[in-house]
Amino acid sequence: MDNRPSQTDVILIGAGIMSATLGSMLKELAPEWEITVLERRAKAGEESSNEWNNAGTGHSSLCELNYTVERPDGTMDISKAIKVNEEFQVSKQFWSYLVRSKVIRNPRDFIAPVPHMSFVQGETDVAFLNKRFKALSVHPLFQGIEFTDDPAKLAEWVPLMMKNRRLDGPVAATRIESGTDVNFGALTRLLFTHLQGRDVKMEFNRHVKDIRRTRDGGWELKVQNTESGAVEHRRARFVFIGGGGGSLHLLQKSGIPEGKGIGGFPVSGLFMVCKKPELAAQHHAKVYGQAPVGAPPMSVPHLDTRLIDGQESLLFGPFAGFSPKFLKYGSMFDLFTSIKPHNLLTMLAGGAKNASLTVYLIQQLLLSKEKRMEALREFVPEARDEDWDLLTAGQRVQIIKDTKAGKGTLQFGTEVICSADGSIAALLGASPGASTAVSIMLEVLERCFPDRIKTWEPKLREMIPSYGESLMRNPERIGDIRAFTSQPLGLISGGGEPEGPIPIRTMDTTSA
Repeated sequence: MDNRPSQTDVILIGAGIMSATLGSMLKELAPEWEITVLERRAKAGEESSNEWNNAGTGHSSLCELNYTVERPDGTMDISKAIKVNEEFQVSKQFWSYLVRSKVIRNPRDFIAPVPHMSFVQGETDVAFLNKRFKALSVHPLFQGIEFTDDPAKLAEWVPLMMKNRRLDGPVAATRIESGTDVNFGALTRLLFTHLQGRDVKMEFNRHVKDIRRTRDGGWELKVQNTESGAVEHRRARFVFIGGGGGSLHLLQKSGIPEGKGIGGFPVSGLFMVCKKPELAAQHHAKVYGQAPVGAPPMSVPHLDTRLIDGQESLLFGPFAGFSPKFLKYGSMFDLFTSIKPHNLLTMLAGGAKNASLTVYLIQQLLLSKEKRMEALREFVPEARDEDWDLLTAGQRVQIIKDTKAGKGTLQFGTEVICSADGSIAALLGASPGASTAVSIMLEVLERCFPDRIKTWEPKLREMIPSYGESLMRNPERIGDIRAFTSQPLGLISGGGEPEGPIPIRTMDTTSA
C-alpha cells in the first residue's frame, strides 16, 4: 500500500461559500491548476453557508442601521454603508458572469429580489432614520430608497407588521426594492457541482487534524477519514483555510507568526421561523430594526422573507446564544483548546472589555419562548405562539486581537490572515461574510499571488468589470455595474426573469 502523501496545487479546507468562490475564481484564472477540497461533513454547505444557518440577506447596507453612524456634530457617516454595498456589488458582478457563462443556468435557484427595509419607533429613532435616508438617497448606490412616517403607507409596505399595531408614538421606515434574498447554501452547491465537472476533487468526511510546512515551502496536511478512521496525508503548494469557526484552530496549527495572538469568541444564533403560507404571503421584505442597548451588531432584530426550495417562509431574530463550539457540528472543547500561551492575555483582556456582551448573552440564554415572542410582537403585533418555531442557526466566531484600539479588541467582521510568502491563507470572523465573499477572495488572490495578478487582470475585469476601481470615488460607474448585473440575475424592475445576455458597456478605467 502506497502511504506517500498525494500532491496537488491547491487545497481548500471547508466546502462552504468561501472555498466555493475561491475555487471558482481560480478555475477561471488558472484552469490548469489541480484543486482538492477537504470537507469534514458529508455534503457541501452544511455549516454557516447552509440556507437555514443564516438569514440570507444580501448585505448591502440598504436596511442595516448599524452600518451608518451619527457623528457628534449631528451629520451622518455613511462610509461603511457605501463600502459594504460596493462589496456586494462585486459579488453580484461575479455571479452575473457565472450566469452569462452558463455556469449557473437559473439565477432563481439562489437569488431573488426582496425589498430591504429599516423600521423604527419613537421620536429619536425616527429622526435618526430620516437623517440616514437623506444622507443615503443622494448616493447612486442607494438609488430608489424611499422614506415614510405615514402609517397608511406603512400598511401598504408591511401589512403583517402594521395590522392592529398600537401607535403610541411616531413610526417610520425606509424601503428600497433592489434588495435581495440569497440562498447561500444553494449557491455553494451550484458552484461545487460546476467545479466537480472541471476536475476539482471533492473529498467529504475528511477532518484536517494538522498542518505543517514542508522543506520545499509547501504544506502537508494530516487528514482523518471520519468514516473509516484512516489517517491520510495531502500536500499542496497553496492552502486556503475556509472552515468557518474551525479556521482558527487550523491557523494556529500552521504555526505561521501572522496567526499568533489571535483569539476567538463563539456566538450562536437562534431564529423564530414561520412556514405557514398564509402568513408568509402577508409579508414580502427584509425588515431591520434597531439593536437593543448593549447588544452586539450581529444581534440587530429583523423580520425576513426567505425563499428556499421554492417556498416562502418568515424568519425573525436573531437571538444570541452561547456554546463553546466553534462550529455547529463542532466540539464542546473548541473554545478551551483555542486558548494558547500567545493569545491568553489577549483573551483575558477581551473578556474584561466585553463584560456587557457577557451580560447580554446570559440574558439571551435565559429567554423563554414567551419572551422571544414578545420581541417578535414588536414587529408582528398579532404573532401567535403556535405559528412560530425555534431554529438554531450556525455558529459564528468573533475575532479577538490586539489593535490600535487596545488589547483584546473584539472584531465584528471578517479578516484574511496570510503567511508572508502567500502560501497559506485563513479567513476568520463573521458578518457580512458570505455577501462579500467575492471581495474577500479577491483580497486572498492579491495577497497570495501578487506575481500573477497583472497577468490575471484582464480575466478579472471580464468577471468583475469594476475590478480595481472604487465605486465610492467613481459613482458614475454605478450605472454600468447595474446594467451588467440586474438582468442576468433576474433583478430587473418588477423582478422579471432574465431573458438572456445584454451588451456589456466598456468601462473607462483610466481614473481607477
